[in-house]
Amino acid sequence: GDNVGDIAGMGSDLFGSFGEASCAALVIAAASPQLSSNFTYMMYPLLVTAVGIVVCAITAMLCAQNCGVTKAEEVEPVLKKQLLISTVLATVALILVTAVALPEEFDVNDVHTTKWRALVCVLFGLWSGLFIGYTTEYYTSSAYQPVKEVSESCETGAATNIIYGLALGYMSVLPPTIAMCVTVYISYSMANLYGYALAALGILSTMAVGLTIDAYGPISDNAGGFAEMAHMGPEIRDVTDALDAAGNTTAAIGKGFAIASAAFVGLALYGAFVTRVGMTSVNILDARVMPGLLLGAMLPYWFSAMTMKSVGVAAMDMVNEIRRQFQDPA
Repeated sequence: GDNVGDIAGMGSDLFGSFGEASCAALVIAAASPQLSSNFTYMMYPLLVTAVGIVVCAITAMLCAQNCGVTKAEEVEPVLKKQLLISTVLATVALILVTAVALPEEFDVNDVHTTKWRALVCVLFGLWSGLFIGYTTEYYTSSAYQPVKEVSESCETGAATNIIYGLALGYMSVLPPTIAMCVTVYISYSMANLYGYALAALGILSTMAVGLTIDAYGPISDNAGGFAEMAHMGPEIRDVTDALDAAGNTTAAIGKGFAIASAAFVGLALYGAFVTRVGMTSVNILDARVMPGLLLGAMLPYWFSAMTMKSVGVAAMDMVNEIRRQFQDPA
């Protein structure tokens, strides 16, 4: 289950966002006479993603050589450090790439901007991704106060624990949402609809590291399962449990990345659509727009319900088959 949700599912989600953001940026760039006049200028969005891949590979090598872990408590800080290192290296690399891969000035949707304003969009997306990752870690790690407060609420029963946990979960969306709002505002101010796409590419530029630390949890959990099935000593299980606890936090960081990137990619795709059809404004009071908004808001719940129902049906079939094999091993 963890492999499906945190590796296959998260990987496909992030790589889908990756491709959609790149395509949206290319569509918007094609509408700019200055950007479309030069192949390098047009390929700037792809250069951003390419720089991110190289930076993440360098980060992985640096941490493998210099971030040794001797205790279980050191696992989580080391994984979190990779996200910071990759963000800092990507910042430097993106400054250099922007200096040579964009014209000094260009127009996007009749809005005049410069390459350094475009860089601001990318960097705001990049650093807001780091902020969202760290915020997620703060609210989900057992090393910080929020999780300790939830555990303390268990002393008075399950009801207070559920109430406190829900309240904390609702509160945890505040800092990431503020970061996303600031990034959206700055991006549009700097480069119009092109800024949305560049911000989405910025948050996804360190995706390889984010997906790596997200996969740590399922791998550790599987290791614990193997140790239990092999009837190893309790000391082995204690180690794998500690690693799994760190992995659960890092998996939550990956989910924060996925949700934030999906929001930015949605804006980027909308910007590409608006650019392509030549829309200048949207009237939400229009008789066609408001029903469309309501239907669009309903669709995620519908799709989620169908997906969860199908997973439940498959899970029941699997459990029944396992029971049958235990009852009739032959």
